[in-house]
Amino acid sequence: MSGLLADFLDAYADALRRHLHSPSQAGLAEGYELGRRALVEGISLLDLTENHFRVVHEEQQRHDVAEGGESESRVPENALEFLLQTLVPLDIATRGYLDGTRRYEQQRSRADDLAGRDAFRTALVESLQDGFFVADAHGTIIEVNTAFGALTGYGAVGIPYPLPHPWSSPEGTRYPDLGTEAQRFVIPIRHRDGRNVWLAVSTSALIKPDGSERIFVGTIRDVTAEHDAQARDQAASRLATAVGAATSVVEVLAVGLDELRRTVGAETAVVAVWPSRNAAPEVYVSGAGADGASHNGAAALDDRSRALLDRARRRPPRSLLAIPDGAESSEGIVAPLGETGDAAMWLRFAAPRAIGAADWTLFSLLIGHLSLAVQRARNFDQARATSLTLQRAMLGPIELPPRFSVHYEPALPPLEIGGDWYDVVPLRDGTIGVVVGDCVGRGLSAAVVMGQLRTAARALLLRGAGPAQLLAELDTVASRIPGAMCTTVCAAVLDPVRGLVRYSSAGHMPPILADVGSTGRMLEGGRSVPLATFDPPRRPEATTALAPGSTLVLFTDGLVEQRGVDIDEGFAKIAAVLADTSGRLPREVADAVLSRLRPAAGYDDDVAMVVYRQPPAPLRLDVPAHADELAVLRRTLKGWLAAAAVPHDLAADLVAAANEACSNSIEHAYRNGDAGRVLLSAGCDIDTVVIVVTDTGDWKPRASDRGYRGRGIDMMRALTEELDIDHSGPGTTVRMSVTLPAITFPVANPLRGTNRRIPG
Repeated sequence: MSGLLADFLDAYADALRRHLHSPSQAGLAEGYELGRRALVEGISLLDLTENHFRVVHEEQQRHDVAEGGESESRVPENALEFLLQTLVPLDIATRGYLDGTRRYEQQRSRADDLAGRDAFRTALVESLQDGFFVADAHGTIIEVNTAFGALTGYGAVGIPYPLPHPWSSPEGTRYPDLGTEAQRFVIPIRHRDGRNVWLAVSTSALIKPDGSERIFVGTIRDVTAEHDAQARDQAASRLATAVGAATSVVEVLAVGLDELRRTVGAETAVVAVWPSRNAAPEVYVSGAGADGASHNGAAALDDRSRALLDRARRRPPRSLLAIPDGAESSEGIVAPLGETGDAAMWLRFAAPRAIGAADWTLFSLLIGHLSLAVQRARNFDQARATSLTLQRAMLGPIELPPRFSVHYEPALPPLEIGGDWYDVVPLRDGTIGVVVGDCVGRGLSAAVVMGQLRTAARALLLRGAGPAQLLAELDTVASRIPGAMCTTVCAAVLDPVRGLVRYSSAGHMPPILADVGSTGRMLEGGRSVPLATFDPPRRPEATTALAPGSTLVLFTDGLVEQRGVDIDEGFAKIAAVLADTSGRLPREVADAVLSRLRPAAGYDDDVAMVVYRQPPAPLRLDVPAHADELAVLRRTLKGWLAAAAVPHDLAADLVAAANEACSNSIEHAYRNGDAGRVLLSAGCDIDTVVIVVTDTGDWKPRASDRGYRGRGIDMMRALTEELDIDHSGPGTTVRMSVTLPAITFPVANPLRGTNRRIPG
């Protein structure tokens, strides 16, 4: 037995005996302290209890001897109370140990469970097909899974990824704020390998268990295929919408190339069309390098581009070829356009780039749409050419007498044919027959009726029928033509020499006549019912004087009839326009009238119009022979020539020739310092303009060596048809004359889009 144990047992026996002899709370307290001592000194509970029962047995025997066994002993009860008090600290320690052991087991079990759950979470996150990420409150990515790395090219090795994230696309949209904006969004990113990828992002906000910080957990999914498919559909829809209203190849390319170039991100789009096998191609350009001008022929293409396009047009339809072929990066693509082998396209990128499967699908879809639009426009062009050929054949000759202008505008593009017509017929006696008519209906059926009536009216004019007789005989013709009933016609015979117009109207719009500087007035005489409606006893006829320089306009109702607008307003507008156009050419008068009356949405009925200018009164100018008078002479003569409907280029020649003649008179006729005058006169008849310059000075013969001057007579002879200089009497007379050309232009509007100007 150790000394420490012996000392404890002796102390315990002494304390127990004292308590048994005199039980008290102090004794119990001493037993409690012995229990704590036993706990500290590591006294075995067995040694303590053996020692306790030995002492109790000894004290019990001593009590029995002393009392002789006659009194009841309280030794066992007091001894048990002392023992229990001694065991209290040991019991507390034991329970603490057990509780600690239990807690340890619980913590160990919890740790094992957390470790298992972490392993399960990691396995679960890694098993996701979508990319997974965790971001802190500042947007820094602090955890990603393997799928996230595959989708972006940036995996767990590079964590953390602060803003701006390395995969953010410079040209892409701004990242939404995870804390304040949409929890679901789609953004473009730049993959580590350089590809552009579209990701659908879904996020949720969480608070850490300790409540210290908010974090964001989210997933990403590759939606590039869906985005590309939607983009292709939208691009195809935009292109189809853009070219949907185009009715010519040029219009299709004008809008289609620009839309195609923007959609595929090309710098330049070039289309070459070969009209025939050996002809140079017509080139259409959109984008960088396009100056908006028409490019016709090989000069518009370098040798390499022409060779690429020529090779592409011979490839199978709907095939595409990257340039250069087989390279990782391409500078552009070439493709045949249409299926006729006469057109090809060259899309050139701003910088070489890789072309993926989605790009090829997009290119093929868009070029296919453009090819279909071009083919449809070619069909329209062919139909329009056929209709225009028919319309021109029915409307009569393209050449018109001088001082006339005509305009025809159908309300049904793109075929550009209708039931309105005009005809201008020079007659044998120097008069001119004019007919303007309007058949009921529109389009091809009305044009068929119009052609028959126009032919009959022309034949009647050539036979010498006057306006009233012409309409009376047209009644019979119209009654035998299906669809000709209620046709309105205005027939007139102009006499430029006498200055008269005879006219008759079969239910048609009244002509408008405007004298120089005056508002136009309607000619409302000679009116009767439309053709083939009733059988009038006779068709009336009226005659009106044509003042020198006056303007006469004959037109169909499509010019003045507009829905919701009083027809008198249209007449008033024409009359007001004519008041300010006496110094303009007939073509300019027609343009001014059409511009003033054209509705915002365009005419909803066919329009035919004839404008005639009566020769003006002769011009006579008598001015001092001074050089400062030349400007007045030129300006006045130019205005008179415009009033006489002399074309601008011919008028410029005549002004230059007259200026030279007047200059010679001023410089040479009065070279001795004598005061003199120069007389300029101008006149015109049906088709001739004559200008005469007269002075009273001396004739100066032409020098044999004229040097750098003395070319005035040669210039006048070159600028006029006939030049006659008479210096036999007092002074000199210079007579110059020209024949006015016939007015030549298409009888219908030019093919829309014939100029190949495509904005860059």
